[in-house]
Amino acid sequence: METRARLTAWLLCALAIPAAAPRLRAQADDLRAARTMGSATAPVTMYIMSDFECPFCGDFARGTMQTIEREYVETGKMRVIFVNFPLTSIHPNAEPAAELAMCAARQNKFWQMHDLLFRHQDAWVELKDPGSYFLSLGDSIGANRAELTACLTTHQTRALVQADAEGSARTGAHATPSFYIEGGLMSGDSPIQQFRPILDSIIKAKAEHPARAR
Repeated sequence: METRARLTAWLLCALAIPAAAPRLRAQADDLRAARTMGSATAPVTMYIMSDFECPFCGDFARGTMQTIEREYVETGKMRVIFVNFPLTSIHPNAEPAAELAMCAARQNKFWQMHDLLFRHQDAWVELKDPGSYFLSLGDSIGANRAELTACLTTHQTRALVQADAEGSARTGAHATPSFYIEGGLMSGDSPIQQFRPILDSIIKAKAEHPARAR
């Protein structure tokens, strides 16, 4: 019943009061390609608005996201675009972590850094100065340390992270993780059992009415 209710609520949201897609920074350095997973021809696009320090985002990344990747991304049914939404008022290390991920994206290593930040979340969230630990994560994925250090110390990606956050807020998102899926907005660390009926319904609708795809 809960899954059916969630699906109904999502459909009402998508059809009656559609949300606006998160606007990534409209510049050449928005790093969209580096933080997109899946085929550009996939019929469904899901934007994940996430906070690297958020425990619920960590649970999602380590759990449900793994299944979504196997069942929908790798099969060409969906692509995923990551959007930074650090809740800085309650997560002091969220913005630095997002900057780190974007610096890694400049070296085409966003998803490797994404996975490490969430996998080792407990090790850095309470550090007063996580810089050294962040650099060690960069070393573990083979990032160029000099470039990563320069990017972090001069905050080269901070404006991009902040623009992401502003775009997330404009969609109506107020919590993390939040998801914009083809006109509908949902939030929370939901299990795959709640995502499947939503994603399958969208994929079916797009196959039946391709001209109505958003």
